[in-house]
Amino acid sequence: MKTSAAGHNAKLRHVRLELAREKGHPEGDRAIGYDLVVPLTAEGRIDPIAWKGNQSACRVRRFHPDEEDFIGHLRRKPGGQWYFDYVGGEKDDEIGFRLGEEHFVVGEYISIRANGVMHTYQVKHVEAV
Repeated sequence: MKTSAAGHNAKLRHVRLELAREKGHPEGDRAIGYDLVVPLTAEGRIDPIAWKGNQSACRVRRFHPDEEDFIGHLRRKPGGQWYFDYVGGEKDDEIGFRLGEEHFVVGEYISIRANGVMHTYQVKHVEAV
């Protein structure tokens, strides 16, 4: 069997995260969240090897009804911490809480720190890209 870049693309998944219940949003909010394109293992974890070979394809779109969408990339710091990078520098980076250990499967919760505040999102769907 021949391996190619297409073989890695088979692991890329579109993941939709929507704001979970929190103060000010007792029912959560479908209009606030993230669309991610990330390489996932069969268990639904971020695959660092596939990410390394497909970094430019690993995209993030943050959406919120009161602001323009932010478009960026999934990045990894030395030591393994995953974050969302929108523009140069660290000022706008959003840190995922233990993203490397999370399971990106429908119904699971993912926490992300944006602007110094931690918010929790629920995985609403995962599909092949």
